Amino acid sequence: MEFFMAILPFLVLILVMYFLMIRPAQKKQKDVQNMQANMQKGDEIITIGGLHGTVESFDQKHMYIRTDAAGSAVLKFERVALKEIVKQ
Repeated sequence: MEFFMAILPFLVLILVMYFLMIRPAQKKQKDVQNMQANMQKGDEIITIGGLHGTVESFDQKHMYIRTDAAGSAVLKFERVALKEIVKQ
């Protein structure tokens, strides 16, 4: 019984860390993966580098973005660089 009482604070600490840190991070990662999977041609997006543009096309690993700054050029990015879909 003394052993259980000695280890109880550590168990509570681990449980609190799970609910305050690990679980929200897993949920956010799942949301980002869903957003990347639901990306469509014509979506206005923002990359993790802050570039704003429109999705021209994409494949399994890459997305091709047209921006106002690049004129008629299409820039190639990794799909994991997608931060936010602004308009669908």
